[in-house]
Amino acid sequence: VEDNRISQIFLSDLLSGAGHKVQSAANGQEALDHLRGEEFDVVLMDIQMPVMDGVEATKRIRAGEVGEAASKTPIVALTAYAMAEDKERIIAAGMDGYVTKPVDKGQLFEAIIRAVHHKDSQ
Repeated sequence: VEDNRISQIFLSDLLSGAGHKVQSAANGQEALDHLRGEEFDVVLMDIQMPVMDGVEATKRIRAGEVGEAASKTPIVALTAYAMAEDKERIIAAGMDGYVTKPVDKGQLFEAIIRAVHHKDSQ
């Protein structure tokens, strides 16, 4: 979930190039709409977006607004903010990890693996 089209393409190419199926959304509301209709293994969520930001979208997902299964989907934040209070806000919203921008491929895949394994162990 990323509002910047260039970043969407970069992330989509990166993930699909590693063999993953990718679906993009430009804001939190679009993400909620996608999650109502389809199951996902993980959600990559930008924080600052128009219409609905990533923190609000995550809170709604975790509250079960898009269904019980979706409420348990691992969510990894994509953020330009790396301050301690930003990280706390991200985790408090219910996200399972975060990657700072600009996105490093290795850090992204590590964060995804940690988030998915963390959810699987619960």
